[in-house]
Amino acid sequence: MLKADLHMHTRYSFDCTTSPKAIVRRCQKIGINCIAVADHGTIEGAQRVKEIAPFMVIVAEEILTPLGEVMGMFLTETIPSNISVDEAFRRIKDQNGLVCLPHPFDGMRGINSRGLSDIMRLLPQLDVIEVFNSRALRLGSANAKALAFATEHRLLKSAGSDAHTPVEIGHAYVEMPDFDDVIGFRRSLSQGRIFGHHTCPMIHAVSTLQTLKKRILR
Repeated sequence: MLKADLHMHTRYSFDCTTSPKAIVRRCQKIGINCIAVADHGTIEGAQRVKEIAPFMVIVAEEILTPLGEVMGMFLTETIPSNISVDEAFRRIKDQNGLVCLPHPFDGMRGINSRGLSDIMRLLPQLDVIEVFNSRALRLGSANAKALAFATEHRLLKSAGSDAHTPVEIGHAYVEMPDFDDVIGFRRSLSQGRIFGHHTCPMIHAVSTLQTLKKRILR
């Protein structure tokens, strides 16, 4: 049985300094044996982790659109940010990847109200909803809304820590059967059980400091 944290970041994201080696060490320490690395605007970090990890690594990416963030899973090429939701969906599907909405009802980072109508239009192409994100604020019940949306539309449900620091890894995960490919992942995720707890909101301040540090060093 896998303990899969399906959303985390590496130093290849603008707001994170965690190295691929640090991710692998932390996962091994706490028993996480499947992860999806979804850096902002690049799959390079995910590829680096996949090269060294002795467990399953899903190459993913968070793609910024004018209406909010979209996650592509099982990608082979980076998809540029600042493209339309339609284009993001198309480029993910062109790589035979899965379309996931991370933290879709988070007021700061989710799909905005205008974007929701687009998402409803593209519903047949949507594969996964992240129903528990450890960094989602409790206020506003973002995770509860995501779970209700996924259940209503019979979409696959995922969970992730959205870790930007090693200590956050494993704050949310899916307990699910083993799988070998995208088809197996879909089947496995449909049988998964969600576990998780919220990360202290102050962690967002750490991400802000990391972003500023990177800008200064550049």
